[in-house]
Amino acid sequence: MAVIPSGNTCFAQWGIRPQLVLRSYSMNRAPSSQFGDVRQLAAQSSSLFSRGTLPLSFYSGSCRRSPHRRGARLVVRADTDYYSVLGVSRNASKSEIKSAYRKLARNYHPDVNKEPGAEQKFKDISNAYEVLSDDEKRSLYDKYGEAGIKGAGMGMGDFTNPMDIFESLFEGMGMGGMGGMGMGGRGSRNRPVDGQDEYYNLILNFKEAVFGVEKEIEITRLESCSACNGSGAKPGTTPSKCTTCGGQGQVVSSARTPLGVFQQVMTCSACSGTGEISTPCNTCSGDGRVRRTKRISLKVPAGVDSGSRLRVRSEGNSGRRGGSPGDLFVVIDVIPDPVLKRDDTNILYTCKVSYIDAILGTTIKVPTVDGMVDLKIPAGTQPNTTLVMSKKGVPYLNKSNMRGDQLVRVQVEIPKRLSSEERKLVEQLADLSKDKGKATASRR
Repeated sequence: MAVIPSGNTCFAQWGIRPQLVLRSYSMNRAPSSQFGDVRQLAAQSSSLFSRGTLPLSFYSGSCRRSPHRRGARLVVRADTDYYSVLGVSRNASKSEIKSAYRKLARNYHPDVNKEPGAEQKFKDISNAYEVLSDDEKRSLYDKYGEAGIKGAGMGMGDFTNPMDIFESLFEGMGMGGMGGMGMGGRGSRNRPVDGQDEYYNLILNFKEAVFGVEKEIEITRLESCSACNGSGAKPGTTPSKCTTCGGQGQVVSSARTPLGVFQQVMTCSACSGTGEISTPCNTCSGDGRVRRTKRISLKVPAGVDSGSRLRVRSEGNSGRRGGSPGDLFVVIDVIPDPVLKRDDTNILYTCKVSYIDAILGTTIKVPTVDGMVDLKIPAGTQPNTTLVMSKKGVPYLNKSNMRGDQLVRVQVEIPKRLSSEERKLVEQLADLSKDKGKATASRR
């Protein structure tokens, strides 16, 4: 930058075209009238003061150098670099600018980022995008900086509402506009709202859960009001703009704190965020939906268990303003069987056999989900042995041709009391066992 004196007035030339405010002061003299010497300098050949250049303000006065007096003081206020704000180069394309804005707007939106300065950063990002996304504004900004934008009639307070810019870009991107981030907004006030899901608890017995069953259930849900076709307005009436929020669907509350003014954006309670007031329908009281009962046939697949959830699409609550209905989720609760226990796809059962049967072997009747089935206990079965009954368990969910097993744990019962005859037989058995042991030892 070069400061060039001209008479009693000083001005500057700077390659990046800052906004300049030049003031000359004298210790014993008040500043002269504004723009006093500008007319003499505004020649056609002057590139600094020619038509279309930066606006300058001067206070002319004495520039005499004196140890007791100040000379001219140059105050420079640099332009905001919108390219740096968005993090793009000066030759960035529109798609690159839009992509950069979307990324930054998500990070600094005041309802998502609660850090100090996030709201101002969001405004700066929105202002930068508004200028650089418009070819005409961008051209003026590239030539003259912020002054070119102001010269086009756009002052510092004339930027579009940052929330409106955010809404216009994110609408239809699967985020639901502002509503997709948990926020209301003017752009989303008349947008269809999907209905909420409905939940139903279904109790099944053990075998119904194992093999599946068809049930008819009765649910209560919100359905679209037939009287007003879901609009919530009384037939024959016309909605009007909400006077509480001015049609915005939101109201701003402010509270002064030691850290500054705290503002909170809330959904307008008068219009429920729609921005419109209408005479409510007598049937649905303005909700656009009424609660009705419906019977639904439900096919429960084999292999479900407690906590399993079945989803029936579009059988939940109706949406508002043409929104899609929610889904019905059926939560399964299974009554335990007093004999058979379930472990995933396997069934557990415990049987008791006498020590005689464990020694000699036997065949017993065992309960299964398929009914009573014969189970062979091999001779010499040890206590707590587990026998596997293949494919007598629970069918795999959604794979009914595959089943788990039934695992039978064998408990050997030892009698606490014996008759005299039984005792003699057991003693004889013990003697035989001792003789057998001695014979085996002598052979070795």
